[in-house]
Formats: sequence, C-alpha cells, structure tokens
Amino acid sequence: MKGSRERLINMEEIEAAKRRCTDLINSINRLPESTNLTHSCRRTLLKLVHSDLTFLCSLPALHASLSLNVGHLEAVVRILHHPSVCGVSRVCKPLPIPDSSFKSAHVDIICTLYKRPVWIIVSDRNPKYLSWHDLRGNKGLKFRLLNLLDAARSSPTLRPSSLILFFANGLPSYFREKLGVEFGASEFDFDSSEDAEGEWVHVFSWSYWYENAFAFEIPVKVDSDDNGVDSSFGSLPAAAGSELQEENAKLKIDESSKPWDLLGDGHPLNFDTTALIALVSGITNGGAQQLLGRPENELKQRFKGNFEFVIALVMSERQSPLHLELGGILSGRKGIICESVLSEFKELIQMCGGPNEKHRADQLLKRLLVVPDNPSERMMALPTTRKLALKKKVVFGTGDLWHAPTLTANMSFVRAVSQTGMSLHTIEHRPRALTGD
Repeated sequence: MKGSRERLINMEEIEAAKRRCTDLINSINRLPESTNLTHSCRRTLLKLVHSDLTFLCSLPALHASLSLNVGHLEAVVRILHHPSVCGVSRVCKPLPIPDSSFKSAHVDIICTLYKRPVWIIVSDRNPKYLSWHDLRGNKGLKFRLLNLLDAARSSPTLRPSSLILFFANGLPSYFREKLGVEFGASEFDFDSSEDAEGEWVHVFSWSYWYENAFAFEIPVKVDSDDNGVDSSFGSLPAAAGSELQEENAKLKIDESSKPWDLLGDGHPLNFDTTALIALVSGITNGGAQQLLGRPENELKQRFKGNFEFVIALVMSERQSPLHLELGGILSGRKGIICESVLSEFKELIQMCGGPNEKHRADQLLKRLLVVPDNPSERMMALPTTRKLALKKKVVFGTGDLWHAPTLTANMSFVRAVSQTGMSLHTIEHRPRALTGD
C-alpha cells in the first residue's frame, strides 16, 4: 500500500505540473497588446514552458523529484500582465557586458514600468536556499546584484532607471536589511497602478498568487540625462489653459468631436509626424466616403503611385473610424511635439495639405506644447543606421526624455529599436495620408 500511495502522489504532482504549464502557455498567448511584447520574446517564453512540459511528459509515473522552471516563468508572465508594464524588449535572456569583469548578466524582463525603463529580476526560490555571499561555489545574491548593476551602468542604450527585484516566495529579514544598507534598496509596491488622473489605485493584487512575496527597487545611479527637464511640465500656455480644460470636460468622444479637443493637463503624450498627419487627414475627417465616390481614373491621376495605399487607408477608415480610437488615447493627456516634428509637419502641410487640412493643422497645433529637440542619452547611444535614422531618434528620444509615450505609425523604427534590446514606450496608430482636402 505504501508503494502504491507513493506512486499516486507522484502521478498527481506530475499531472498538476503539466496543467500549470498548459495554463501558462494560455496566459502567454493572452498577454495584453499594451506590453508591445516582441515575437522573439513570446517565442522565448513559449520555448521555456514547452521545455518543462516535454520533460514532464517523458517522466515515469514514479519519480524522485521535480526540477522545473514553471514557477519562475509563472511569476515572470504575471508581471507581464501588470497594467503598467509596456515596451517589453527582452525576457529571460542574459545580457553581454562589454568592458567589464563580468561576462554577462541574466535579466528576466527589460521593459517600461510606470513610464520608466527598468530591469526586473524574478526569484521563486525557497528563501531558505538563498545565500547573500558566495557559498560552496554558488554565487550569492550580492554577487548577482553587483553583476547586474555593473551591466546596467555600462550599457547606455539599455540602461534602466532602476532594478526591480521580485521574490515570489518571500525574503528573510536579514536579506532585506542587506539590500537596504548595501544597495540603497526600498520596498516596491507592485499592487499599485496609476490611473489617468495621476492617482494611485490598487488594481493588481499579488496576494492572490503570492502571499509572502517581497519586491524591492534599487536605483541605478548614473549621471542624469534629464538635463533639468521636469516631466510634469508645470502649466501649459494660455491656449491650453483652464478654459480649454473646462471645455474638454464637457466633450464626448464621438464622430463630431476632434480628438485634440480632448487633450487636457494629464500625463504627457509625444506626437510624431505620422500622428499629426493622421489627426488632420481628410480621410480621418469625413472625406473617406467622398473619395470613394470619385471616378477611379481621377483618383489614380490624383494620387499616382500611392493610389492603392490611399484606397486601403480609406477602407480602413470606413471599417473603423480613427478619430474614435485616437480620442480614447488623447483624452486628458498633455500633447507635446518637438521642434523637428513641428518643422516637418508644417512643411508637409504646406506642400500636400488642402485648405481644410491646413485649417485643422492650425487648430491642432494650438493644443500642443512645442518642446526643444532634446533626445535622451540612451536613444542617442544607439547607432545611426538606415532603420535607426537620426531624425527619428531625435523625435522618439525627446519623448523618452520626457517619460512620454510616442504616438506613431512608424512601426519599422519601433521594431528596429526593440531589436537592440531597448525598452521604448510607444503607442501605435493606424496610418493616414494627406489628401489635399
């Protein structure tokens, strides 16, 4: 009886672990679009889970012990489901460290959290097996943190503002004290999320999964690249002052409203040129049906080689009006553009815009705050290539400096940045074109 009971227990454990793997695969496939998780990151996660699942399926019914990564991966994926996680560029991979005594550093998540770039390190180990100093050939927690900080400081493009440590199964008080004294760590509240009005609300409770979990934040101290910039802005010019805010409060997001009328005094949102074009385009502003009513020959003569592209934009607009989508994104935000975007937008409007598009452009620009071209250090540290053009680095880097997501249809640039491993906060919109309306 003892043998059969031992066999039954082990079968149940194996089957339970299999179910956890299956649930985790489903959770990975349901990750929110807001994470901007790359296909490479998703493949990495799925590959690691499938590896555990394959191992479990190969086990005999009776097995001495289970050594799995599933608990660690569960914690990683649950963090990825956090509502304030976005711009995920790397998961569960080591980072090479050039010009350092350390060869590499393992980081579980590189992302943007609460509008700032961070590295997140996850542990699901039993706390009694943790060590602070090196022990019997195993590197302790202190060594690993020194390694990570060295990597963070030596990488201008991937440099985080802080390291976030998450201990799913808790951490003894001795370690907590050491983290504070030796690394200046403070407890980090994963349960909080910031709403549109800047208030802190509890929307993501870890206690449901991890009753004993502890999280800590270690600032990465380097020379600031903020150059005195205050991302809270202070006050907007008179054009976007209290009268406009009172007006915005009465507006609703519908087809008769202009999305820029919904801009307010909340968190900053950076616009690139594609976003400005999309907002004022005749296609977006009621001209889609009118264009479809024109003779095909006339449209081909008018748009020449861009005919098929413009028609695709028109059909997209008919299926789903872009103003409704953008209104939800812009509502209550503080719109900013850098000087390069202002110059490029004005030039394009002058050359290609019709009278109505020019009028809408004037309306839109009155609602936006123009800031100097001032890209972040980490963005400018990226090599300038055909895909990472300098003028795009200036635009997206200025938004990065202000800790503001960039609204863009330029996903080729976003993908190129992501391929470097850098976490960049962006919001994608569907493209539109000027029509001469």
